[in-house]
Amino acid sequence: MMNAIKKYIGIVWIALAAAVAYYCIGIFGGKLVSGKQDDLIFGIIIFFILLPLVVSGLLIFGWYAINNEYED
Repeated sequence: MMNAIKKYIGIVWIALAAAVAYYCIGIFGGKLVSGKQDDLIFGIIIFFILLPLVVSGLLIFGWYAINNEYED
């Protein structure tokens, strides 16, 4: 029972990673082309530092949950 719940939660984490990536690209994508230096620096930090860390962390956590790496 608990292993099935862990697998479903793993799928939720992977879907959440895709949603975060889509949301950040949609919202913060305009920061890279706005022409303001402050927006450009903020956009670079979001796109090349924070976004890969967050999305890869969620994907790895979801992948481990699906593959039963968190068994007791």
